[in-house]
Amino acid sequence: MSPSDLTTPPAFAFTVEPYLSGVRIDSFLAKHLRNYTSWRLHRMVSAGMAWVNQIPAVPFQRVFHGQSVGIRLVDPPDKLLDPEPGPYTILYEDPWLIVVDKTAGMVVHPVGGFQHGTLTQAIQHHLDQQTIVKGLVRAGIVHRLDRMTSGLMVVTKEHQSHRLISLDFQAGRLMKSYVALVEGHVLFKERTIEMPIGQHPGGHTVLMSAKKDARNPRWAKTRVTVLQRHRHITMVECRLYTGRNHQIRVHMAEVGHPVLGDEFYGPYGLLRSEPRKRGEQPTLQRHALHAARLEFRHPILRVDLRFSSSPPPDFCGLGEQP
Repeated sequence: MSPSDLTTPPAFAFTVEPYLSGVRIDSFLAKHLRNYTSWRLHRMVSAGMAWVNQIPAVPFQRVFHGQSVGIRLVDPPDKLLDPEPGPYTILYEDPWLIVVDKTAGMVVHPVGGFQHGTLTQAIQHHLDQQTIVKGLVRAGIVHRLDRMTSGLMVVTKEHQSHRLISLDFQAGRLMKSYVALVEGHVLFKERTIEMPIGQHPGGHTVLMSAKKDARNPRWAKTRVTVLQRHRHITMVECRLYTGRNHQIRVHMAEVGHPVLGDEFYGPYGLLRSEPRKRGEQPTLQRHALHAARLEFRHPILRVDLRFSSSPPPDFCGLGEQP
């Protein structure tokens, strides 16, 4: 990607990658300009604002490997989230990706009643400081953490790194492990839990289940290693071999040791079998789950990257709750 000049509106040019050879010009541009819809880009192409190898482009034109495709951005982005600064830490950054340490309580994407203060909006604010045009670069969320889970995430800046690292995630070539405080005194030292996880049968839209009546179950594998034992709480490391929604929380609850403070699957959660008694405490401010290690091969540079993050004070303080 390179700007052709610094006038307003600015123009940018991109080289067609092999895997995008033969696609329509608006679809190709939408890969590089992820805050624009194909419809908006098609409209700019139709208005004579795009070219291929310095020749004016026409609507529905297809582009091919090695060609230079340019566009003058006379329209603003139409998918741009409201950029907002937020509480997270950048551990690593290069032209292709960012590794961040997310705080508990922060939603990754705007959803439902959480339309502000999300991680995506905070990263968009950061990216907007790096470009001459607001919204030129859009954060690519490769994997997510639950709102009340803290820790490591990798976020991409452009489509090629997003595509390649997503393929690595799907193939299980990335290593993710979490630290958790779980209810009870765990007797085993190490255990591999292999239980399919599907949607909860009770009609809950976000809850998952490892029960036999779960809907659309998919194979899930977690390796659990005990780190520390306390009287009523155990600290464990959980390594994921699959990436099912709520996987650690569901697996640990299923073996009788739910994550401490879990708002859904814990002893005070929504799925408890008995109603809460008078005087019982509601769910804690966060659950005790922290993404502590992340290892993967850089999608462009092809070098191995390893990151670690210690649980924050609010995580450690959960074990001290009465």
